[in-house]
Amino acid sequence: MRIRPTLTWTPTGNAVPATTSLTELTEVVEAGNVLVLTGAGLSTESGIPDYRGESGTLRRHTPMTYEQFVGSVDGRRRYWARSHLGWRTITGAAPNAGHRALAALQATGRLTGIITQNVDGLHQAAGAGEVTELHGSLSRVICLDCRATSDRVELERRLRAANPDFAAAAGRVNPDGDVELAEHQVRRFRLVDCAVCGSGVLKPDVVFFGEGVPRDRVDHCYRLVDTAEALLVLGSSLAVMSGLRFVRHAGKRGIPIVIVNRGETRGDPLAAVRVDRPLGDALTELTTRLGCG
Repeated sequence: MRIRPTLTWTPTGNAVPATTSLTELTEVVEAGNVLVLTGAGLSTESGIPDYRGESGTLRRHTPMTYEQFVGSVDGRRRYWARSHLGWRTITGAAPNAGHRALAALQATGRLTGIITQNVDGLHQAAGAGEVTELHGSLSRVICLDCRATSDRVELERRLRAANPDFAAAAGRVNPDGDVELAEHQVRRFRLVDCAVCGSGVLKPDVVFFGEGVPRDRVDHCYRLVDTAEALLVLGSSLAVMSGLRFVRHAGKRGIPIVIVNRGETRGDPLAAVRVDRPLGDALTELTTRLGCG
């Protein structure tokens, strides 16, 4: 299943009304054995924008697709020039109250695991464990030829060495670490090859739009849903099937689905309740209610 950019969908009108109360959410989490699925809305309070929120970047920006990246050196030059400048925003972001509250909840043993659609590593930075990175991580780089993986920090060092005078003025940062950059600035950016095989094409170890999530990772996530007694969705519009399929799978199992998100989601018709509140505020209150704040 390949991920495709999706800005909107047509609501069915069958969703439960949104609430600001945490009563049902608290009951579900207190019972334990809860699997969590997180999206970009959880990281917006850390300064990382999302794709489809009120100021979502898909309204002004179309992410690079896998086909564009592998299809030409110009496409790869555009990606790496822009991502090289945007990387400082990703590495400068710190876990917010929502990440910290989720890690605290996990420490109580009530959560069976976390599936995240985010690629920023903020769950782990907050102290969470058992995190499945559905779409990979920007902190890793993979060679498309020899399949060797390496640390993004090392690649950034090599890119700085190859582009010592590259100090272009960047525009707004997008969720994938890409920034807005003038084409004439992109053209003078120099790429580097794989340090292992010497000639391979380097790609961030994330799932691009137009690319499929690895099958073994998908199967692992399905197994997590199969062993959970509830599914908690945090900060995801569920606009793409990549995450929505696990909500649908939970619905088929008949387990409670609770969604906390600013604005409606594509999974609302399957939810027992949707809480419409900022994630940091809602999760912090949840930890207080459960005595783990």
